[in-house]
Amino acid sequence: MIKNYNLNKKSLGILVHPTSLPEGSYCGTFGDSLKNWINLLSVNKIYIWQFLPLNPTDSSGSPYSSPSSFAINPWFLDANELKKNDFIDDSEILERIRIEGLETDSINFKIADDLARLLGELILKKWEVLPAEVKKEFFTWLEDNKWVNDYSLFSLLKEQFNLLPWWDWPKEFRSKDKIKLDLWSEENFSKLLEKKLIQWHLNRQWLEVKDFAIMRGVKLVGDIPFYVSRDSVDVWSNKSLFSITEKGELLFQSGVPPDYFSSTGQLWGTPVYEWNEHIKTQFTWWKERFNRQFQLVDILRLDHFRALESYWRVDGKAKNAIDGEWVKSPGIEILKSLKKSLNVETLPIIAEDLGVITEDVNTLRDSFNLPGMKILQFAFDSNEKNPYLPQNIENSNCVVYTGTHDNSTTLSWWNNLDEIIKKKIITQYKFSENPSWNLIKIGIKTDAKLFVAPLQDILSLDDKSRLNKPGTVSNNWKWKYNKALIELEPFLENYGFLGESHSRNNIF
Repeated sequence: MIKNYNLNKKSLGILVHPTSLPEGSYCGTFGDSLKNWINLLSVNKIYIWQFLPLNPTDSSGSPYSSPSSFAINPWFLDANELKKNDFIDDSEILERIRIEGLETDSINFKIADDLARLLGELILKKWEVLPAEVKKEFFTWLEDNKWVNDYSLFSLLKEQFNLLPWWDWPKEFRSKDKIKLDLWSEENFSKLLEKKLIQWHLNRQWLEVKDFAIMRGVKLVGDIPFYVSRDSVDVWSNKSLFSITEKGELLFQSGVPPDYFSSTGQLWGTPVYEWNEHIKTQFTWWKERFNRQFQLVDILRLDHFRALESYWRVDGKAKNAIDGEWVKSPGIEILKSLKKSLNVETLPIIAEDLGVITEDVNTLRDSFNLPGMKILQFAFDSNEKNPYLPQNIENSNCVVYTGTHDNSTTLSWWNNLDEIIKKKIITQYKFSENPSWNLIKIGIKTDAKLFVAPLQDILSLDDKSRLNKPGTVSNNWKWKYNKALIELEPFLENYGFLGESHSRNNIF
């Protein structure tokens, strides 16, 4: 059941992806380590944990370019929980990988993939001896989650075709020929079962973590991209919903127009939506997508919210985003449909409304009472009307951040800031020696009902710990805190104390 989480009380949150947390099977995983993390938050009166999409990543490690909008990243499988509940047997390799993970502050994607593959093999080996009631639970879950079958097919086909995109597969698989796929599925029954079991265990482990968070009063804030990857099961299984041909050729693609940061705009390479088809199906795909995410989280940050009002559409063969056009989206109809589907008065959605936002976008956001985002690192450009300046944040129905996963850490932002602007900030806001904590204090003091700081800022880390640098494809999504969780406690205690000192009320 979805609850309404309105921003009606002052709240404090931390932004960190599970992969970046320590003491998992390799990177952060859905086991006792996450429960210990949530307990640390709760003890220190930090009642909001925000993270990135939990979906599988693409080859660059990005959770925003996923092969599935419904599946969970196999990296999150917790080996200890599987062993404890006799779903797998012990393995020396598992222990070796776990120890290696403890000693590194960077995630090696190949090791994470290899570990997930090994766990899948170990899970399949134990399947036949599992109790009948456990098998019944699994098959019931499959019945309730129809997406799992297509995701398993898509994942295994990609592996068998050397990770080629679906449009380069043989025609019968590219077009989802039912007779051919049914025959192939029979021949690959065990491997498909393994894929399905992995998703079931991920779902089961996460829901146990979610139940623990509920018990400790911590709300989980997830993230959902507006667009989906061209090379995804979403597009492969629902081609008519996207601006793409049966052969995978883009008719129109997404992006943003030229601006101050880029003279040619940004070309994202994801297919835009065929809105007429979504309207015909009464937004069924959107409702299923959001319903799935709300099984996993309490609140969702909707990335690129402005595209719900209108989006920048570029020809599918274009090499840059200059010659595009703004096209209206049925955002009002989608949000109304989601409200009805979720049976809520107010959607538990945070609108990512950063960048150049028109009044129409603001109106759409405000008409559904959705909180927007304010980034303090964007505030200090000598423009007294800058909407991110602390004194200009007048609408309390918003979320204030020092920065996001796409920004430099606050320490590196400060170190690279113009000296004249630095002096002005120091004078006006009484900055002392630690820029990260100075910006955190400013954010907490704003009228916003929710303030969120990335874990890197709470730890006063520089860009060696930055998670993502937009516009680049290497060395992103890899940072991991490699010390014991308990060593975070003094930082969380200080953060929680600052938040408590400005408000005696917590959570939504």
